[in-house]
Amino acid sequence: MIVKGITLDFFRNYTNLEADFAPGVNVIYGENAQGKTNLLEAIAYLSAARSHRARYDRELISFGVDHGFVQTEILSRNREFTLEARLSRNGRRQLFSNGVKLKTAGELAGILNTVLFCPEDLSLVRAGAVERRRFLDDVICQLRPRYAAALAEYKRLYEHKTRILKDWEEKPSLLDTLDEFSLRMAQTGAILIHYRAHFVRKLKEYAPAIHRDFSGGRENLGLFYETVKTVKDPQAPPRDILPQLLAHQESHRRAELESRQCLSGPHKDDLVVELDGTPAKTYASQGQTRTAALSLKLACREIFQADTGEWPVLLLDDVLSELDERRQAFVLGRINGGQVFITTCDHGDFSPAARVFRIHGGRIVE
Repeated sequence: MIVKGITLDFFRNYTNLEADFAPGVNVIYGENAQGKTNLLEAIAYLSAARSHRARYDRELISFGVDHGFVQTEILSRNREFTLEARLSRNGRRQLFSNGVKLKTAGELAGILNTVLFCPEDLSLVRAGAVERRRFLDDVICQLRPRYAAALAEYKRLYEHKTRILKDWEEKPSLLDTLDEFSLRMAQTGAILIHYRAHFVRKLKEYAPAIHRDFSGGRENLGLFYETVKTVKDPQAPPRDILPQLLAHQESHRRAELESRQCLSGPHKDDLVVELDGTPAKTYASQGQTRTAALSLKLACREIFQADTGEWPVLLLDDVLSELDERRQAFVLGRINGGQVFITTCDHGDFSPAARVFRIHGGRIVE
């Protein structure tokens, strides 16, 4: 997959930008707060219409205007695609592929696959389960349209059920719809669990070997998927997982009513990361945390290639400056093949074949 070019209008600090990229390594350099990360964010956004930094699309629009625009020209699956996102401060986003308006963000799946690593990804190991669920969701949504659709539906149902649980004592009639929402959450939740379990299985095939090489053979990375306790085999078909989710819901019904919270479902899933048998979240050093997180991302890149036959676009945001020379050499040696974008404060000693861009004030300075 190759991002041939990009056009931005009123996206973050870019009033207007048009740029063409090399199919290999692209180095984006400049001082801090000039727009390097914003450019990578724009590329990644059109993978699944999600930002790794913004909760709402309106945060992506430049100050003082109501609309923003992102367009990329892509070579994918031996075809050319033009992807567009028209952003509005009122929340009415429109997505297009080759001029055809998309009904859901899930229709973007498989057109542009990206793997992004940024300094904030240290939270992938150190923070709570929500960060690791987001990691799983971001990757699987790009690979499996059915998962993307189920995730969007599950989030909608979760919000409805949460409102019912919060308000049922004041409005007892709301309980008439509680069982229906619980059933539909279990049905979509079974799909999420199934796909998450299979993806974690693939992660376990790739990430430990990468981490072992990355750490010079000194550390072993362990990965474990934690989901609803009544689910005996998370990799089973969703129809087999469904009754186990319903049983868990029923056992938590009274607790949910009393706490007014949704206590049962895959919205509490976690990806447990261990180093040499101990929880990385608690005991990993800064360097170990960075190595583990980057190993997970590099594993995703190889999973994409094995699954689709094409390398995803790799986006490395200010990563190399945080690594020692040996680890820098490991990363640069591991990313041969496919298109790569690297941001840095100076252009450094990259291959003469790399295309170098200097960013200043939301503009490319030749």
